[in-house]
Amino acid sequence: MFELTPAWKSTYPEAHAGVLVMRAVSNPAHHAALESQKLALEERLRLQFAGQDRAAIASHPVLHAYSEYYRQFKKTYHIQLQLESIVSKGKSIPSVAALVEAMFMAEMQDMLLTAGHDLDMVQLPLTLNVAAGTEQYTLLRGEEQVLKPGDMMISDQKGVISSIVYGPDQRTQITPATRNVIFTVYAPPGIDERTVAEHLQHIQDNVLVFAPQAQVELLKVYRGK
Repeated sequence: MFELTPAWKSTYPEAHAGVLVMRAVSNPAHHAALESQKLALEERLRLQFAGQDRAAIASHPVLHAYSEYYRQFKKTYHIQLQLESIVSKGKSIPSVAALVEAMFMAEMQDMLLTAGHDLDMVQLPLTLNVAAGTEQYTLLRGEEQVLKPGDMMISDQKGVISSIVYGPDQRTQITPATRNVIFTVYAPPGIDERTVAEHLQHIQDNVLVFAPQAQVELLKVYRGK
């Protein structure tokens, strides 16, 4: 289901990747219990980072690891910006369909970059690789994008479905009709295996709030070496 290329292993030997596959899920537009948990999470984050400025927040080990990765592409880690907006500006985690919101909540809780896909739209196996800089795919918002050389990317048998710098694709996106889902986690050097495993568990727990019938087919962390 998920393969690592020698190029990825040699380029990022200290990195990890996480995969969570859940079947028989549902994807309601709104779920009261999940919304309640989201509000509680936002309050915990505000307490956790109370009084911290941007530099202090950025010093968190997970955020620091992503910042180091993004810096080589002259980019800023967007989850740090979202966290700052929640903590300092009173903003909320976006209200979207439940499967995506469950992922967003775990991203904010753990600060790990995650992509969600409709498993039935994916042509397995998936491959984790390093972009040469010639690959191209259609982003979630419909724009065509050429990858940055050196960026981590995941492809199925039809093409790229996500990269760290540019995010998930349009072709395999989660929709209201999604009943089988796969979440993939990119963890650059500096983030350990346990942190990724706990993050996958948090996504699973969030999904089970609104889809208690869902079944976990795979929950696994892969290492560069």
